[in-house]
Amino acid sequence: MAPKVLISDKLSEKAVQIFKDRGCDVDFLPDVGKDKEKLAEIIGQYDGLAIRSATKATEKIIKAATNLKVIGRAGIGVDNVDIPAATAKGIVVMNTPFGNAITTAEHAIAMMFAVTRQIPAADVSTQAGKWEKSRFMGNEVTSKTLGLVGCGNIGSIVADRAIGLKMKVIAFDPFLSHERAIDLGVEKVELEDLFKRADFITLHTPLTDRTRNIIDADAIDTMKEGVYLINCARGGLVDEVALRAALDSGKVAGAAVDVFTEEPAKENVLFGAPNLVCTPHLGASTSEAQENVALQVAEQMSDYLVNGAVSNALNMPSITAEEAPRLAPFVKLAEQLGSFAGQATETGIKAVRIEYEGDVAEMNVKAMTAAALTGVLRPLLQTVNMVSAPEVAKERGIVIEDVRREQHGAYENYIRLTVITERQERSVAGTVFGDQKPRIIQIKGINMEAELGENMLYVTNQDKPGFIGQLGSILGDAKINIATFNLGRKVEGEEAICLVEIDGEIADATVNEIAAIEQVNQAKLLHFPQQG
Repeated sequence: MAPKVLISDKLSEKAVQIFKDRGCDVDFLPDVGKDKEKLAEIIGQYDGLAIRSATKATEKIIKAATNLKVIGRAGIGVDNVDIPAATAKGIVVMNTPFGNAITTAEHAIAMMFAVTRQIPAADVSTQAGKWEKSRFMGNEVTSKTLGLVGCGNIGSIVADRAIGLKMKVIAFDPFLSHERAIDLGVEKVELEDLFKRADFITLHTPLTDRTRNIIDADAIDTMKEGVYLINCARGGLVDEVALRAALDSGKVAGAAVDVFTEEPAKENVLFGAPNLVCTPHLGASTSEAQENVALQVAEQMSDYLVNGAVSNALNMPSITAEEAPRLAPFVKLAEQLGSFAGQATETGIKAVRIEYEGDVAEMNVKAMTAAALTGVLRPLLQTVNMVSAPEVAKERGIVIEDVRREQHGAYENYIRLTVITERQERSVAGTVFGDQKPRIIQIKGINMEAELGENMLYVTNQDKPGFIGQLGSILGDAKINIATFNLGRKVEGEEAICLVEIDGEIADATVNEIAAIEQVNQAKLLHFPQQG
């Protein structure tokens, strides 16, 4: 029987034809995504669900989707899909991460012109017959400094267009290497420096715990008087209350906003502010972009349903059915090693080296390298996946090296991942034992053995008496239960590592208290989601 696909949002008719041509039965019901009850009623009939932003694939919908195998999002954002719920049920979630880049970049440039030349307000005034020529005094962008917060796929296109407008472009992006910055013609800077120097600031970064309210009152205080802000990325990157106050005071000369903390934005604290230009999340709204992502998602979903091929999956490795049983635990190990290094690394990454030793060197190294890069990049780029991670790393000028060699040490299979930054190299290594569970066996050259749980407290310290007692007391006072406790050192009295699995979350104040112990060099809480 042919796989059955529901398109519940407005997608191109050509996408419908792609599904049919590739052997799928398809129902094109572009309005059903807005009707939650109707969608829940019929979703059980389908193997695939193709959506845009109107359909909310909630836990309730996924629970009702008794036959669903894949959800395809035509676009990059998957805020409207409950990925953990889909993963728990074995449903692959795909997106189309690169189809909207040019369109979104062009919208950011258009918004910059609109706000600095006050085009919307001037249009309303002129059409009202007022002819207020002296009221609308604008500013040129030529020779001004544009600050990019995020210089990935979209940000780099904005940089190219801005350089063509004879602007000076500076960029903050933890994953942007100096070499890649030179290739793009931009100057890599720290965020604080960007805030102080930029005449225009435009955001091109995902919404993560690290980037939420990246533009807040404190940040605005450090900016130039009369700065312009443009946000066509994600709502929540800007503290809207702080921005409104800055627009009212004139500290921010103008803001162009395409995205809001709550959407649809029927009411918002920004509305009515002076020199504010707003659009209803139009960044990806061109006929070309809509066509591109619609065709791409149809191709990806039909290839998976008919042939088993996986592309741009957010919750599933790209592994063939034949190699999956043997390769899967090593893919998980590679991603855990990358995630460990990515969460522990605070500075810009120049290169990532992955060494494969033993039988693992003869496996699908490409899949494992992609998994490792996913782990490294995901702390800042939450929607990155095994397919997009190599391209995202390339965009940022991160050099990727994989090394294969025969077994030399005690382990039949061994993977070591090294992150190279502008200041240091940081290595972490692991293996898979007979139980098929990944283990960390070395951190920064210090041997230990640890299985990674969901919440791991990572501490580097000087090997002196009394440390373990102090650590235990702090955790005990905070009512934090220890699941596993792993220690390692090279030389007595020198650097040691403590890796503690804890039950539940731990407050920042408790981590800071541990970091304040005299012997401690670093204390950090690392997260490793336990997916099936």
